[in-house]
Amino acid sequence: MAKLDPILDFHFAALGDSTRREILSRLARGSATVSELAATHDMALPSFMGHLKKLEEAGLIVSRKEGRVRICTLAPDAFVPAQDWLSAQRDLWNGRLDRLDDYVTNLMKERNS
Repeated sequence: MAKLDPILDFHFAALGDSTRREILSRLARGSATVSELAATHDMALPSFMGHLKKLEEAGLIVSRKEGRVRICTLAPDAFVPAQDWLSAQRDLWNGRLDRLDDYVTNLMKERNS
């Protein structure tokens, strides 16, 4: 994975809004129409559609039209890039903290000798 992965910018920008996180939580339970998703949010439909557009641009959801109804679904493996990045950060910081622990332990041993 490249250090500067542009898709991560889209993912974290999309995840940075509580409305979009609520939409993703709802879609985790299964597909839903735009009307179903919008019903629980007190905002104008064009504003709500902007949230869906951000999620779709980030690759977190996909939508399809069936007749006059638009149906949204979580994208397959939508969170893999963010999970990979977070896992790499966790490994990096675990390694740093382990080295710090070793350093402090050695200092304490030297001090007590």
